[in-house]
Amino acid sequence: MVLNSTTGRRWFGALALLGALGMLLSGETVFRGRLSKLEFVAYWLVCIGFTGLAMVAAFLDLRALQRRIRQEQRELIERTLKEIETEARTKPPPLGQGPHGGTYSVQLQMDRNEHGSAGDRTGNR
Repeated sequence: MVLNSTTGRRWFGALALLGALGMLLSGETVFRGRLSKLEFVAYWLVCIGFTGLAMVAAFLDLRALQRRIRQEQRELIERTLKEIETEARTKPPPLGQGPHGGTYSVQLQMDRNEHGSAGDRTGNR
């Protein structure tokens, strides 16, 4: 079984949480009333330490997951834009449409020789 960084981080967090849970259960059952004051404080500090380690592992995993999702989104956008570009270059535009999707239309051009009067209606000068 190959352990990558994500799997290792999650196993570490799970074991730290399992250690804290085990200490909680044994502290409330087996060691209740048997520990001196100093041992009691040390025992629960170690338990809190295990809990803190599990929380740190969870936050690190969350940050790595966010980074991976951001990278995958960036790659998806780039790949999609490249596909659109390739498709636009290889497909001829439909009849009657320009290269950018606009439609061709015959426009009346002003005949400058006649001071703004409409020229030939076919668009020719």
